Amino acid sequence: MLGLLREEHASPEDQIRSVIADRAEAVESKDAERLVNCYAPDAVVCDLAPPLRHFPDEVLDPGSARAWFATWHDGMKYELHDLTVVAETEVAFAHGLARLSGTPRDAAEATALWFRTTLCLRKVDGDWLISHEHDSTPFYMNGSFRAAVDLRP
Repeated sequence: MLGLLREEHASPEDQIRSVIADRAEAVESKDAERLVNCYAPDAVVCDLAPPLRHFPDEVLDPGSARAWFATWHDGMKYELHDLTVVAETEVAFAHGLARLSGTPRDAAEATALWFRTTLCLRKVDGDWLISHEHDSTPFYMNGSFRAAVDLRP
C-alpha cells in the first residue's frame, strides 16, 4: 500500500483518500494489522467508545483492534459519505459522515449508526498517516442528554 501512496502522479488529496479508503476496508475485513498501519506512531483517537481518548499504545496495537472486531459478527460495513479533504504539503484534514453497520455479537439484530468523523493526517517518512481521529454523535440538548443515534443525513 505505501508504495502506491508515494506515487508521484497522485495528488495529496488522492493519496489521503487512499489511506482513508484502506482504513475503511481494513475495518470491513477485520484486518487489525492493516488498520493500525494507517496510523502515525503518535496517533491519538477519540472515537465513540470509552474512554475519552485512546493513546498510541492502544491505537497501534493490533490486539486492541482484534478485540473490538471480535465484538461484531462478520459482515460489518464502514462507509464514508460527504468526505471533504484539505491537504497541504505535510499536514491535512478530512471530515465527513460515517456509517457503521452490522450485528454486534451481543445483539439480536443488526444495527446501523451514523456519526461525524474528522481525521488529521501528516506525512511520516513520505507516507500520509492518521495522527488524530475524532468521531462523535450529537446529543439531544433537551435535558435528557441522550445520544442522537436516530439521526440520518
